[in-house]
Amino acid sequence: MNFVSPLQRGILLARYKRFLADIELDDGRRITAHCPNPGAMLGLNMPGLPVWVSVSPDPKRKLAHTLELVEVDGGLVGVNTMHPNRIVAEALAADAIAELSGYEVCRREVRYGVASRIDFLLEGSGPSHLTGGSDRPEVRIAPHQRAWLEVKNCHLMREPGLAEFPDCVAARSTKHLHELEAMAAAGDRAVVLFVVQRSDCLAFSACHDLDPKFAAGLERAAEAGVEVMVYSCQMDVTGVRIASRIPWTRS
Repeated sequence: MNFVSPLQRGILLARYKRFLADIELDDGRRITAHCPNPGAMLGLNMPGLPVWVSVSPDPKRKLAHTLELVEVDGGLVGVNTMHPNRIVAEALAADAIAELSGYEVCRREVRYGVASRIDFLLEGSGPSHLTGGSDRPEVRIAPHQRAWLEVKNCHLMREPGLAEFPDCVAARSTKHLHELEAMAAAGDRAVVLFVVQRSDCLAFSACHDLDPKFAAGLERAAEAGVEVMVYSCQMDVTGVRIASRIPWTRS
């Protein structure tokens, strides 16, 4: 996924009301940018951090700038939670996610469950695929005609090399896990894919202290047949792209 226009660099002054960020650009201008992230942004919301913003040419927008990237410890972290679905859509089209390659049809925002919409519904025979985590052997499973794919954005890192989700209570995400369990119970393939918008993480863990219900829900979903996949990203100021799979460290 490439950014539609060159990003502008600045310094974060304050992030507030969840969706607003005051930034001083490198050219000296002070702007208020849209912050498309409903989470806590732990470790990424401190005043003084270098940030990168995009600029929209749409005159109807109240805020022309959007916070896209934060620089932490010499690396870039994507904080725009609107991007992972686009990143995954491009990766699916390019067969860049081997475990999800080969499906003939890819539909987005399909209604399912109880008043929910799945991010992607993949249809067709698809590939035979491998399940399992870092703590148990992988097993090859026969192709499924349908795969229900839910995408989650991840950017929290409190321990070097370990990505965590969520960074605050995520009741809606826990609900999605229940919906995926139902799809797996019906005989379809069900997958939750965590997109880590940073390149400095080598493993992933559910965040037990910030949302124990989600952490327990992820374990339960995996035991019920929901596949848990985690992919890191290649990050630079021109765009964000799926890079490589990293292991889920289970409790």
